[in-house]
Formats: sequence, structure tokens, C-alpha cells
Amino acid sequence: MKVIVDQDACIGSGQCVLSSPQVFDQRDTDGIVVLLQDSPEPGLREAVHEAARICPGLAITLPPS
Repeated sequence: MKVIVDQDACIGSGQCVLSSPQVFDQRDTDGIVVLLQDSPEPGLREAVHEAARICPGLAITLPPS
């Protein structure tokens, strides 16, 4: 699975970090998403999909494999 984040679309809500802290973090200065792993292990798939689904800024994209 490949994960893409759009930092310009991110509103800093932190929902992605709550859903999948192994894959997402936030910048200390403004709360914008930081991608820790662009190809997370299969065991994180469900959490990453949930993060993308609940992102209010639609800043997380999961292209088809």
C-alpha cells in the first residue's frame, strides 16, 4: 500500500495520528500532517484506511495497488 499526503489540504485536526500513529505525525509548529511511512506494513492497512476516511481535509490518498 502506498500512502500520499497533501500537506496543503491538511487542516491539522490530528485524526490521522489518532488512527495510525505509526504512519502519521504532525509538525509541532502548525499541526500539519507528516508522513512517517509511505509504504506501511500490511498489518497497518485498516488503520491507514480509517485515517484516510476520517480526514476532514481529505489530505490522505491511497492510490489503487
